Amino acid sequence: MELVILSGGAAAGVVKGLQKDFEELHQCTIHATFNAVGAMREQLLQGSYCDLIILTKSQILQLIESGHVIKDSEISLGIVKTGVAVKSGSPKPPIKTRAELLTAFRNAKGIYFPDPEKATAGIHVMHVLKSLGLDQEIADRFRTYPNGAVAMAAMAACNEDQLIGSTQVTEINITPGTELVGNLPLEFELATDYTLGICSNSQQKDLAQLFSNSLTGKASVVIRKKIGFEFISNFIFLYSRFFFHFSRKLFV
Repeated sequence: MELVILSGGAAAGVVKGLQKDFEELHQCTIHATFNAVGAMREQLLQGSYCDLIILTKSQILQLIESGHVIKDSEISLGIVKTGVAVKSGSPKPPIKTRAELLTAFRNAKGIYFPDPEKATAGIHVMHVLKSLGLDQEIADRFRTYPNGAVAMAAMAACNEDQLIGSTQVTEINITPGTELVGNLPLEFELATDYTLGICSNSQQKDLAQLFSNSLTGKASVVIRKKIGFEFISNFIFLYSRFFFHFSRKLFV
């Protein structure tokens, strides 16, 4: 049996952390693809086969509305914030305020971040850079990649000094050669609820449900916390799902 997963890069650490034991226990193979959530969503909509998909909460709810994800199969993995990173061993610049963040970006010789059009963190980082008035001033130092993990790996492999990166903290924490400086200042905070759902065209729905239970259950809490996930209550998740449906009816 094979379980096919499409996932935003922020969830790569938890999927890979549970994969080996799950495969041995259930005598199956997991084939997981990680990329920007926008790219993963497009891949599903273009007809790619998928058993389990992990995207932002709003994207999963939209896929339920369109019939691509089974209703009530969705469940939150947790909240992931966007952070700032440097190469391991490099000085960590202060980034707690708007002014400090501006200085950190302006002083960097290279700024690594994910796709500013399809990646949740990449879109947000570009918004932050525009808000700071740096989108034109230092555009020649922007180094963008398909997803945050690839961006962080590229920064770690670069021989230059004074580099800085920004993406989801889970992608920073799982990439060798990078260190988390901290979350973006509160003014620019981005907290993304990564949510999974079982795809309507899945031929392995039972197996997908078992892995869904593993990913979101107590056994994975240690892994999720270690790589940077924070948690919300089921009540808040259900309330937000209700508000999503209500707001669509109200404003459409």
